[in-house]
Amino acid sequence: MEEYVILRVISGTAKGHKLKTIKGITTRPTADRVKESLFNIISGLIPKARVLDVYAGTGSIGIEALSRGAEFAVFVDKSNECSRIIRENLVSTKLIDKASVITGDIFITLNKISKNNKKFDIIFLDPPYKKNLVVETLKCIEKNAIIKPEGIIIAEHDFDDEIPEEIGGFKRYRCQKYGMTAISFFTGMGDMINL
Repeated sequence: MEEYVILRVISGTAKGHKLKTIKGITTRPTADRVKESLFNIISGLIPKARVLDVYAGTGSIGIEALSRGAEFAVFVDKSNECSRIIRENLVSTKLIDKASVITGDIFITLNKISKNNKKFDIIFLDPPYKKNLVVETLKCIEKNAIIKPEGIIIAEHDFDDEIPEEIGGFKRYRCQKYGMTAISFFTGMGDMINL
Protein backbone atom coordinates (compact mmCIF):
# COMPACT_ATOMS: atom_id res chain seq x y z
CA MET A 1 0.00 0.00 0.00
CA GLU A 2 1.33 3.45 -0.91
CA GLU A 3 1.82 5.88 1.93
CA TYR A 4 0.54 9.44 1.55
CA VAL A 5 2.46 11.86 3.74
CA ILE A 6 0.67 15.00 4.87
CA LEU A 7 2.98 18.01 4.92
CA ARG A 8 2.25 21.46 6.27
CA VAL A 9 3.86 24.87 6.51
CA ILE A 10 5.00 25.26 10.11
CA SER A 11 5.36 29.03 10.50
CA GLY A 12 5.06 32.40 8.78
CA THR A 13 2.55 33.84 6.32
CA ALA A 14 1.46 30.41 5.06
CA LYS A 15 1.41 28.74 8.50
CA GLY A 16 -0.89 25.74 8.66
CA HIS A 17 -1.31 25.33 4.89
CA LYS A 18 -1.24 21.69 3.85
CA LEU A 19 1.12 20.85 1.01
CA LYS A 20 0.48 18.28 -1.68
CA THR A 21 2.97 15.47 -2.01
CA ILE A 22 3.47 12.51 -4.29
CA LYS A 23 2.31 9.01 -3.44
CA GLY A 24 4.91 6.29 -3.44
CA ILE A 25 8.66 6.27 -2.88
CA THR A 26 9.79 8.72 -5.57
CA THR A 27 10.12 11.49 -2.98
CA ARG A 28 11.14 11.44 0.68
CA PRO A 29 9.71 14.59 2.26
CA THR A 30 11.53 16.09 5.22
CA ALA A 31 9.69 15.23 8.44
CA ASP A 32 7.99 18.16 10.17
CA ARG A 33 10.10 17.77 13.32
CA VAL A 34 13.31 17.89 11.25
CA LYS A 35 12.06 20.89 9.27
CA GLU A 36 11.04 22.72 12.44
CA SER A 37 14.43 22.11 14.06
CA LEU A 38 16.27 23.20 10.90
CA PHE A 39 14.36 26.48 10.66
CA ASN A 40 14.84 27.18 14.37
CA ILE A 41 18.60 26.93 13.76
CA ILE A 42 18.65 29.26 10.72
CA SER A 43 15.74 31.57 11.60
CA GLY A 44 17.94 34.69 11.70
CA LEU A 45 19.23 34.06 8.17
CA ILE A 46 15.86 33.68 6.44
CA PRO A 47 14.44 37.24 6.19
CA LYS A 48 15.20 38.73 2.75
CA ALA A 49 17.30 35.70 1.74
CA ARG A 50 17.51 34.41 -1.82
CA VAL A 51 17.04 30.65 -1.57
CA LEU A 52 17.79 27.73 -3.87
CA ASP A 53 15.98 24.44 -3.15
CA VAL A 54 17.74 21.64 -5.08
CA TYR A 55 16.20 18.15 -5.40
CA ALA A 56 13.13 20.07 -4.27
CA GLY A 57 10.58 17.23 -4.31
CA THR A 58 7.35 18.81 -3.04
CA GLY A 59 9.00 22.20 -2.41
CA SER A 60 8.32 21.95 1.33
CA ILE A 61 11.68 23.40 2.45
CA GLY A 62 11.76 26.33 0.02
CA ILE A 63 8.11 27.13 0.72
CA GLU A 64 8.81 27.15 4.45
CA ALA A 65 11.64 29.64 3.81
CA LEU A 66 9.34 31.88 1.73
CA SER A 67 6.62 31.72 4.37
CA ARG A 68 9.16 32.85 6.97
CA GLY A 69 10.29 35.90 4.97
CA ALA A 70 12.77 34.80 2.31
CA GLU A 71 12.76 37.24 -0.60
CA PHE A 72 12.77 34.72 -3.44
CA ALA A 73 13.21 30.98 -3.97
CA VAL A 74 14.24 28.90 -6.98
CA PHE A 75 13.13 25.26 -6.92
CA VAL A 76 14.95 22.64 -9.01
CA ASP A 77 13.88 19.05 -9.58
CA LYS A 78 14.31 16.70 -12.53
CA SER A 79 10.77 15.30 -12.20
CA ASN A 80 7.92 16.90 -14.14
CA GLU A 81 5.49 15.58 -11.54
CA CYS A 82 7.47 17.15 -8.69
CA SER A 83 7.61 20.48 -10.52
CA ARG A 84 3.83 20.40 -11.02
CA ILE A 85 3.27 19.67 -7.30
CA ILE A 86 5.67 22.49 -6.30
CA ARG A 87 3.78 24.97 -8.49
CA GLU A 88 0.44 23.84 -7.03
CA ASN A 89 1.82 24.22 -3.50
CA LEU A 90 3.17 27.70 -4.31
CA VAL A 91 -0.23 28.74 -5.68
CA SER A 92 -2.14 27.36 -2.67
CA THR A 93 0.21 29.14 -0.22
CA LYS A 94 0.02 32.37 -2.29
CA LEU A 95 3.82 32.40 -2.67
CA ILE A 96 4.02 31.79 -6.43
CA ASP A 97 5.04 35.41 -7.16
CA LYS A 98 8.20 34.96 -5.06
CA ALA A 99 9.35 31.76 -6.75
CA SER A 100 10.64 30.11 -9.89
CA VAL A 101 10.38 26.36 -10.60
CA ILE A 102 12.89 24.71 -12.94
CA THR A 103 12.54 21.16 -14.24
CA GLY A 104 15.76 19.55 -15.38
CA ASP A 105 18.99 17.76 -14.58
CA ILE A 106 20.42 19.28 -11.41
CA PHE A 107 23.98 19.73 -12.68
CA ILE A 108 22.98 21.23 -16.03
CA THR A 109 20.53 23.56 -14.27
CA LEU A 110 23.14 24.79 -11.77
CA ASN A 111 25.40 25.60 -14.72
CA LYS A 112 22.60 27.60 -16.38
CA ILE A 113 21.89 29.46 -13.14
CA SER A 114 25.58 30.39 -12.98
CA LYS A 115 25.52 31.74 -16.53
CA ASN A 116 22.68 34.05 -15.47
CA ASN A 117 24.91 35.38 -12.66
CA LYS A 118 22.45 34.33 -9.94
CA LYS A 119 23.82 33.84 -6.43
CA PHE A 120 22.03 32.62 -3.32
CA ASP A 121 22.20 33.24 0.42
CA ILE A 122 20.96 29.76 1.32
CA ILE A 123 21.04 26.56 -0.72
CA PHE A 124 19.07 23.53 0.45
CA LEU A 125 19.96 20.04 -0.85
CA ASP A 126 17.88 16.95 -0.24
CA PRO A 127 19.11 14.41 -2.81
CA PRO A 128 18.29 10.69 -2.85
CA TYR A 129 20.20 8.96 -0.08
CA LYS A 130 23.28 6.74 -0.55
CA LYS A 131 24.22 8.04 -4.03
CA ASN A 132 27.08 10.41 -3.09
CA LEU A 133 25.02 13.29 -4.49
CA VAL A 134 25.72 15.67 -1.60
CA VAL A 135 29.44 15.65 -2.41
CA GLU A 136 28.91 15.90 -6.18
CA THR A 137 26.36 18.71 -5.83
CA LEU A 138 28.59 20.73 -3.49
CA LYS A 139 31.43 20.44 -6.00
CA CYS A 140 29.08 21.66 -8.74
CA ILE A 141 27.90 24.60 -6.59
CA GLU A 142 31.51 25.62 -5.99
CA LYS A 143 32.46 25.23 -9.66
CA ASN A 144 29.52 27.40 -10.73
CA ALA A 145 30.01 30.00 -7.95
CA ILE A 146 26.28 30.35 -7.20
CA ILE A 147 26.55 30.86 -3.43
CA LYS A 148 27.21 34.30 -1.95
CA PRO A 149 30.46 34.61 0.05
CA GLU A 150 28.57 34.60 3.38
CA GLY A 151 26.04 32.02 2.21
CA ILE A 152 25.32 28.62 3.68
CA ILE A 153 24.49 25.25 2.17
CA ILE A 154 22.28 22.84 4.09
CA ALA A 155 22.25 19.19 3.05
CA GLU A 156 19.88 16.51 4.28
CA HIS A 157 21.33 13.01 4.04
CA ASP A 158 21.27 9.55 5.53
CA PHE A 159 23.00 9.28 8.91
CA ASP A 160 25.31 6.59 7.46
CA ASP A 161 26.34 8.61 4.38
CA GLU A 162 30.03 9.48 4.49
CA ILE A 163 30.17 13.25 4.17
CA PRO A 164 33.67 14.77 4.38
CA GLU A 165 34.29 17.70 6.71
CA GLU A 166 35.69 19.62 3.73
CA ILE A 167 34.45 19.46 0.15
CA GLY A 168 36.33 21.72 -2.23
CA GLY A 169 36.17 25.20 -0.73
CA PHE A 170 33.32 24.32 1.64
CA LYS A 171 33.65 23.25 5.27
CA ARG A 172 31.03 21.49 7.36
CA TYR A 173 30.62 23.42 10.59
CA ARG A 174 27.59 21.71 12.07
CA CYS A 175 25.76 18.40 11.78
CA GLN A 176 22.43 17.62 13.42
CA LYS A 177 21.13 14.04 13.65
CA TYR A 178 17.47 13.01 13.77
CA GLY A 179 17.19 9.22 13.88
CA MET A 180 18.54 7.99 10.53
CA THR A 181 18.43 11.49 9.02
CA ALA A 182 21.26 14.02 9.31
CA ILE A 183 21.45 17.69 8.36
CA SER A 184 24.91 19.06 7.51
CA PHE A 185 25.64 22.79 7.35
CA PHE A 186 28.41 24.04 5.05
CA THR A 187 29.97 27.42 4.40
CA GLY A 188 32.98 28.68 2.49
CA MET A 189 36.35 28.44 4.21
CA GLY A 190 36.81 31.46 6.44
CA ASP A 191 33.08 32.29 6.45
CA MET A 192 32.19 30.34 9.59
CA ILE A 193 28.77 31.19 10.97
CA ASN A 194 27.80 30.62 14.59
CA LEU A 195 24.58 28.61 14.50
